[in-house]
Amino acid sequence: MTNRLILKQIPVGPFQVMTYLVACPQTREAVIIDPAGEEDNLLALIEKQGVKVKYILNTHGHADHVFGNQKLKDSLKVPVCMHEDDDRFFADEAVREKSLEELGLPPSDPADIRLKDGDVLKAGTLRVEVIHTPGHTPGSVCYLIDGNLFSGDTLFVGAVGRTDLIGGSLDTLLESLEKRLIVLPKETMVWPGHDYGDSPTSTIGREMEENPYITDFILS
Repeated sequence: MTNRLILKQIPVGPFQVMTYLVACPQTREAVIIDPAGEEDNLLALIEKQGVKVKYILNTHGHADHVFGNQKLKDSLKVPVCMHEDDDRFFADEAVREKSLEELGLPPSDPADIRLKDGDVLKAGTLRVEVIHTPGHTPGSVCYLIDGNLFSGDTLFVGAVGRTDLIGGSLDTLLESLEKRLIVLPKETMVWPGHDYGDSPTSTIGREMEENPYITDFILS
């Protein structure tokens, strides 16, 4: 907990996706980002924290990040939100078949709310800004909440997400990093979609100094 928000980082499911619960300490309204399974544990955490989830937010449509959507949606009676490009992309039957083959799990079902770049969702005093960062998937987004960037599979600690899966593009991902992320304040906290680095969090400033995809491809 900080003075300005409640933030819980939980590794979940067979892919050890980082699921996040972020809440306003004044109103206890919350969002949950990338519920990746272990839904009963997530529901128990929500109850323990005494928060009311307002939105389920997906950073992208890959199966490992959306695995818990339906059960949480049914239990909490709240909408699932995803960028419009991924909502359309993963609705295509050929894409769904290929994604199932690649990941071994079916991709996202249709979202209830289609997001666009620059959209702002509110939960209590929290402002959740949607930053479209295509590359890992066409509709990948990062969520910026009070100086905290929930980067999904766009940006890891010391690395970036795969671009060899259907819909991926390294050139597009590098453009997203250059134009959308490294322009953020250097003190912005980075909360990635997987703990693949030497620590589970970072900052934009640190990634600009140490992440080879930024230092070698963008800043060199």
